[in-house]
Amino acid sequence: MSYCFSTQMQKTSYDEAIALVTEELKKEGFGILTQIDVKDTLKKKIDVDFRKYIILGACNPHFAHKALQSEPKLGAFLPCNVVVEELEDGQVEVSVVDPIAMMASVNNPELHSLAAEIRDKVKRVIEGTAFRAE
Repeated sequence: MSYCFSTQMQKTSYDEAIALVTEELKKEGFGILTQIDVKDTLKKKIDVDFRKYIILGACNPHFAHKALQSEPKLGAFLPCNVVVEELEDGQVEVSVVDPIAMMASVNNPELHSLAAEIRDKVKRVIEGTAFRAE
């Protein structure tokens, strides 16, 4: 089982990809809670040059609330991470964690259907991003 869904975006800049995936997430009820600029952080902390790479912490409050009611320690998995990175060839790739893979280690049957619902939403984000990028 893969742990994420990904798509490479054609003819889209890194900044455009971030805006596009943010828009697609919003359509599915997700907001961005955090943004970690990995390139900038690695340069500042350990003076390493790295490609453009951002981790967006996305959250759908409705689903987060349901999940936390069912499994109080689930906050250790939240928010859902979305990665936008510039590849060596200049293309941009967007990856979203697979909620079913993420929940595989949690022994709580109530979360299985919830994870499947969220999976459908994040897959639509990836599909929407790929479609809009062409």
